[in-house]
Amino acid sequence: MAPPTILPTDLPTDLAADLRRRYDRATAAIEPPLAILDLDALHANAADLVRRAGGKPIRVASKSVRCRAVLERVLALDGFSGILAFTLPEALWLAGHGFTDIVVAYPTADRRAIAALAADPVAAREITLMVDDVAHLDLIESAVRDLRPRHELRLCLDVDAGYLAFGGLLRAGALRSPVREPAQAAELARAIAARPGMRLVGLMAYEAQIAGVGDRVGGPYGQVLRWVQRRSQRELALRRAAVVRAVRRHAELEFVNGGGTGSVEKTAQEEAVTEIAAGSGLFHPRLFDFYRSFRGRPAALFALPVVRRPGPEVVTVLGGGYIASGPPGADRLPQPYLPGGLRYSRNEGAGEVQTPLLGRAARDLAVGDRVWFRHAKAGELCERFDVLHLVEGDRLVGEAPTYRGEGRAFL
Repeated sequence: MAPPTILPTDLPTDLAADLRRRYDRATAAIEPPLAILDLDALHANAADLVRRAGGKPIRVASKSVRCRAVLERVLALDGFSGILAFTLPEALWLAGHGFTDIVVAYPTADRRAIAALAADPVAAREITLMVDDVAHLDLIESAVRDLRPRHELRLCLDVDAGYLAFGGLLRAGALRSPVREPAQAAELARAIAARPGMRLVGLMAYEAQIAGVGDRVGGPYGQVLRWVQRRSQRELALRRAAVVRAVRRHAELEFVNGGGTGSVEKTAQEEAVTEIAAGSGLFHPRLFDFYRSFRGRPAALFALPVVRRPGPEVVTVLGGGYIASGPPGADRLPQPYLPGGLRYSRNEGAGEVQTPLLGRAARDLAVGDRVWFRHAKAGELCERFDVLHLVEGDRLVGEAPTYRGEGRAFL
């Protein structure tokens, strides 16, 4: 049983035409390839995330943004607080630019960065490291052993939020932490408490099988998916609460983080959860069209120029092979968005140097015109472009360097 393929845009014709005119007009003086951020759409998406969170603060997942100026803009809005970073070097860089309350979402094995963190009183105060194994504690300890003076390091415990059924024959969710049950979490919390210079301050459990998998699909696949998500949500709510109770016996937790864009309102209902993680919903990439509980507005797009017309209903654009990470499939391709009705050639797909696009809409495209695309995922678009051009209405109002544009290729 396979997930659905990505379909052509379902925008009404008049709305698609209006969006295309606005974006073409705003960027007329810039040569494509180029990427834009529609600020009206960004702020509408941010407001909807806050509404769905029901009063719980949203920690911004920086991997889904990868642009310092956009992080600043979002964190200035009510309802957003703190960053969920994806590497320690990124977190150190952000802390050096005045960002606060940064949790590194994934364990690090970067000993040099750990030593830099422990040596910096500001960074040590603002950055929290992720752990899920005593081996992480040993690695951290080895990285700072000879450092004098050194500052106490803040730690967060990552708990597996995956769903298991039928005696483990079915597993749904990301393969992350080996810590799953309350007793395991309590044991690691005790181990942290016994380590000088380390303090457990948070707990995280990311339910990828709910937050990262859209449920607005039909057929047998959709029925099974929704059944798994309902069962998983109930199981996790009970288990997460039990884990939090067990860990609180050994540490004063400042936060319990859960969820993602696709599960904001569900995760926010759990009393044990104090904050929600979200980032992709700000840009609303193509993969997030497939949720029943919310509908966002595409905010981040890129334009490629038409460079050939191989046939009456065929155009070729420059480049375009911006494939998203994850299991290979049609849903990882960028979506030809504006004008509506374009599709990939089955034999070529999205190419390294050129991408043929087919459909009736190609009849009205001339060499030099633009085709607007949406990336399948959020922040990965910023790995392709140095700058996001900021658009309001049909006006260009500025630009924001991406991490790539600032020379920061975080791994």
